Parts: sequence; C-alpha cells; structure tokens
Amino acid sequence: MAKAIISVYDKTGIVDFSSSLTGLGYEIISSGGTARLLEEHKINVTSVSDFTHSPEMLDGRVKTLHPKIYAGILSDRDNDTHRNEIEKLGYDFIDMVVVNLYPFEETVAKSDVTLDMAIEQIDIGGVTLIRAAAKNFKHVIIVTDISDYNMIIEKLKKFKKIDLKTKKQLAVKAFKHTMLYDKAISNFLEAYIID
Repeated sequence: MAKAIISVYDKTGIVDFSSSLTGLGYEIISSGGTARLLEEHKINVTSVSDFTHSPEMLDGRVKTLHPKIYAGILSDRDNDTHRNEIEKLGYDFIDMVVVNLYPFEETVAKSDVTLDMAIEQIDIGGVTLIRAAAKNFKHVIIVTDISDYNMIIEKLKKFKKIDLKTKKQLAVKAFKHTMLYDKAISNFLEAYIID
C-alpha cells in the first residue's frame, strides 16, 4: 500500500485531498492537529507515533524526526542495498509527503511579537520532511502548495502515478518554499539582533 505523510499548518482542502488519496489506496500517516481533523472526518489515519513506535516529545518539537520516516522517504528504490536495508529493518517506503509550514512571517509581522514567539514558529520537522522528499523526487511526490492538490489527484486517477517531470516541478517548488522560509527567519533574526 502506498503511504503518504501529511502534516500541514494550513489545512485548506486537506480533508478532500486526503479522502481522495485513501480512495486511491494510500495509507495516511499524520500527527497533531492534522491527524485529529482527518479523524473527525472519518478518514483512516495512522498516527506518526504509532508508525514509528516513538512518542511525540518536547511539546511537539520532535514528532517526525525518526529514522523510520526518513529511511522510508530517502531510500533509492533502484538501489538493491537500500531496498534490502529497508526490508531488513522492517521499514516501509513513503511515497508522498504533504507539508506546509508554520506561519513564521505572519507571526513576526505582529507588533507585539517577541523573540520567543518567533522561535516557536520556526518549523524543523516540516522543513526536514520537505527537503528529504524533494531530494528524492524520483521516488517521492512532494506537495507543499495547496493549489497542486487537484492536479495530483487528477493525475493519480488517470495515470495511477505522477510523471517524473511533474515530480521535478514539485521538488523545485518545494526547495523554493524552504528557501523563502529560511530567508524570512534569517531576516527576522538579523534585524532582531541588530535592534
């Protein structure tokens, strides 16, 4: 069964997208508010904790940072050594990663923002998921833009897969997304330090 990790701050359209994925045979792995929302809409979800057999830690700062997740995302399915290692460990391939990040820019735009408030909006797990999936775009579909949901479902329904060109385009979009996110963080911290 194909597997998708879904962890989104902006949940616009995620219920319909996830429902369509499950209808196409995907198992959904999720955590926190995303998992709760999907469960409320009767969508089968495997929690990240159940998938990894490791609890969320440090007030949610550590959720998805686990070898089972990253081996499943980063493994080269054309590499026999990778495939054998995944099998030996009892891990699963992860075929899709759907992530959008904490609203850092919205937070720091508030007039009463403090450094501590800003730091709590620095997404670690989400950025790491995006970069891992985008690096392995040949085997993993990375989705960071809500406007791509319909296109992805339509292609999966019609062709049963996403073509390599589209995967590359999604990876480029993902790396641009994390680049702009990191730029916003560095700009804020630089200004904060100077002030």
